[in-house]
Amino acid sequence: MLELNVNEHTKLRQLTVEQAPVLFQLIHSSRKSLRRFLPWVDYNTTEEHSLRFIELMQRKADEEEAVAFGIWHHDVLCGVIDLHGWDHALQKAEIGYWLGPGHQGKGIALSSCKTLIGYAFAALRLNKVEIRFVLQNDKSAQIPIRLGFTKEGILRQSAKLHGHYVDMVVMGMLRKDWKY
Repeated sequence: MLELNVNEHTKLRQLTVEQAPVLFQLIHSSRKSLRRFLPWVDYNTTEEHSLRFIELMQRKADEEEAVAFGIWHHDVLCGVIDLHGWDHALQKAEIGYWLGPGHQGKGIALSSCKTLIGYAFAALRLNKVEIRFVLQNDKSAQIPIRLGFTKEGILRQSAKLHGHYVDMVVMGMLRKDWKY
C-alpha cells in the first residue's frame, strides 16, 4: 500500500480493509461535526459501510481513478484525504479531506493537503488539482487559500446537503504555479 510522509509525526497511508473498524469509529465519534458539510456521513452508519468505501477506493486506485489515504498523526487515525475524479485526458483531479474534531486546528489537514498535492504534481504528473467545498464551510476554505489556490468560481446549487441544494466553491492550483 502507498504511504506518503507528511512530517515526522504525520503519514498518509492508503486505506486497507483491515482499517475499516477504526475508520468507522472515527466517523461515528465525529458524526455531529462532519455531518454539517458532508452528506455521506448519514450513509456511513456501520463498519460494513466503511469497509465498502475502502474496497471501492481500492478498486478505483487499481483503475487509476482515485486513491484514499488515512491521515495518521502519532500513529492515530485522525481523518481521510483522497484524490478523486482523475481526468487523465486533462491531467487533473480533485482533493477531498476531513479530520475528526479533536484533530482540527493543528495544521494536520494543511500539511496533508500539501503533501498529496506535491505527490499529484510530481509523481502522477497532473497539471491541475481542484478543491471543492460548500460555500459556508469557512474552515475548509482556509486550506486552499493558505496553499495559494485560485478561486475559480461558485457552482450554484451543484450539490445536495440533507435535502437542500447548496453552492460549491471551486478552487484550483496548476502545476506551474505550485510553490512547495
